[in-house]
Amino acid sequence: MKLFHTPLFLGITESEFETMKELHSMRSSFFLKNGTIFHTGDLIHEIGIIESGSVNIENIDLLGNKSILSNISQGQIFAETYAICHEPMLVDVVAIEDTQVLFADLDILLSNRYASQPWHAKIMQNILKLSVQKNLVLSNRIFCTSAKTIRSRLLTYLSMESVKAGNTTFQIPFDRQQLADYLNVDRTALSKELGKMRTDGILDFYKNKFTLRSF
Repeated sequence: MKLFHTPLFLGITESEFETMKELHSMRSSFFLKNGTIFHTGDLIHEIGIIESGSVNIENIDLLGNKSILSNISQGQIFAETYAICHEPMLVDVVAIEDTQVLFADLDILLSNRYASQPWHAKIMQNILKLSVQKNLVLSNRIFCTSAKTIRSRLLTYLSMESVKAGNTTFQIPFDRQQLADYLNVDRTALSKELGKMRTDGILDFYKNKFTLRSF
């Protein structure tokens, strides 16, 4: 994957990308599966771009209950709001598989000293677009978790994933526990409901691959 082809660097030429790297504004790090990349309370100034692998954005309340807010896959970014606002993080960022991350220092890239550089405005515009897209992702989760029953939450989420895939057969980025954490339900109850929905002919599944029938 060529990094300057990712959404954050949309419109950036290869030479501009190399100029940005020469400012010592980027570093790459590898994280093992289940490794925490950012912790709740961290003050950061770097945005993360997934070179390979994927991460979950998680929140753990005072009682230890975990919620998954979103999944970030290859080419996508995370922590941009916290890096710009310099507010303590309210979430954890956790690798759900072995993951390579490029960190871009926004204190450098968005500095006024480089405002005349052709890539400066492009980066700002791309971050704005990506942040709006992130808001849509979080809104979709609210739609899922606001449904009253587990079946309704599953149907809302799986219907959205089907639309995104453009097919009634698709894969989701979560295992069963992660899906339960995303929908904010009990895993055992979730698995039981999935079994009922398969018996009712609504869907079929194998691991994280689903096929919607009718409902």
